[in-house]
Amino acid sequence: MFKNSLKNIGRSWSNLTGSLLGDRFDKIDPDLGDGDEALLRRQLQKWTTARGGEVSARKDAMQIGQLYQSLSSQGRERFLRMLANEFGPDREAIKTACMKYVAADPDDCGRIEEDLRELLISPRLMLLSQFNALPQGIKFLVDLRQDLLGFCRDDAELTTLDKEIRRLLATWFDLGLLEMRQIDWQSPAALLEKLVDYEAVHEIDSWQDLRHCLHLDRRCYAFFHPSMPGEPLIFVEVALTNGIAGSIQELLDESTPDIHPEEADTAIFYSISNAQRGLKGISFGNFLIKRVVESLKNELPNIKTFSTLSPIPGFARWLKKLDPSEVMSLLGEERASELHDLLTREGAADLNQMLEKTVWRKSDSASEALRPILKMLLYHYLHSTREDGQPIDPVERFHLGNGARIERVNWLGDNSKKGMEQAHGLMVNYLYPVKDIEANHEVYATKGKIVVSSAVKALKNGK
Repeated sequence: MFKNSLKNIGRSWSNLTGSLLGDRFDKIDPDLGDGDEALLRRQLQKWTTARGGEVSARKDAMQIGQLYQSLSSQGRERFLRMLANEFGPDREAIKTACMKYVAADPDDCGRIEEDLRELLISPRLMLLSQFNALPQGIKFLVDLRQDLLGFCRDDAELTTLDKEIRRLLATWFDLGLLEMRQIDWQSPAALLEKLVDYEAVHEIDSWQDLRHCLHLDRRCYAFFHPSMPGEPLIFVEVALTNGIAGSIQELLDESTPDIHPEEADTAIFYSISNAQRGLKGISFGNFLIKRVVESLKNELPNIKTFSTLSPIPGFARWLKKLDPSEVMSLLGEERASELHDLLTREGAADLNQMLEKTVWRKSDSASEALRPILKMLLYHYLHSTREDGQPIDPVERFHLGNGARIERVNWLGDNSKKGMEQAHGLMVNYLYPVKDIEANHEVYATKGKIVVSSAVKALKNGK
């Protein structure tokens, strides 16, 4: 899809201006060999030092875009490394300005501060900023950053370039500029295809699957940017139900009769997908959910409960890292004794070995014996934190930061292969209590408090 995007962008720029690259660039090596790299370096130096007007600056940006689209993955990486290593701020000039600032009289500080601000804007950023004014230029830069993220790894210079572009994009994707739209079966086919491509939580295998996601008792909402009207930035899928859903398979079952929207009392957010990897680190999801809650409240006043049905992507991985003695310690004496008896009956050395065998899934007695044990361990997982005090689970961080509370843990809520591998089938409902969202957000943001229901709190004691 990214390659097609670049082709479309390049075609639109060519239509506007014709070929911008000239004879020297027509035969450029897609891998950007040493000779071509030197040629490009000279051209970039020319572009970044040019003092022309806005028209010539935009033409320079279009040249960069056309050049970039002609390169292979290797060529793009060399291009981006050159930008990162050779076209950053002038460090010597910044150092000199800093020394002047330290020694300056108070009356001169304002002028030197302004000089410093100018010096901190890198030549490459000034050039890349021109994409804001080009047709499809913002989409081009989003996709370019997607490439850059794949190259960064532990490279300090590329990481600096990435942060620079991310800050630039964050100003262009201010929430005040975004439009929330509902997507339904009447939406353009090209947009519906993108939902299939971008769905990150529950794979959509066919048009029939997609149609079910857009049925009478379903809703899909997305944020759009005016410069990318056909490209969703992030989208959320919602099911209208009676009561809080506990199984994703039941929720997605196409044979289940539709509920008339005016007869439902609950909205279940069951999939949130970021559609543009190049916008990683720029958060839209929390605002989208709140906007959807307001929209549904206005459209369907009968909807009183707003909840998610969410995966727990790191639980199985966390559990696997625990030493058997740690598992027993977390469970306490009573549940640890039950686990010991279960392992003896099943002929397993420890819990992780038993879970890996997967035989327990076919045994009702083993499954029921594991239920309180895994739920209790999940409680401890959901209360485990990183060095910064934030929960280790990314989905949990997202929803608690939005003002939700952990409402319920669902046993075998996702019995798909992915669900069993990620969390041994467990899923979580994060409830968005309309009256308490802001209070929950504040207590989490200021005190790090994880707000849970009484039912979830009881899991700590193995209940």
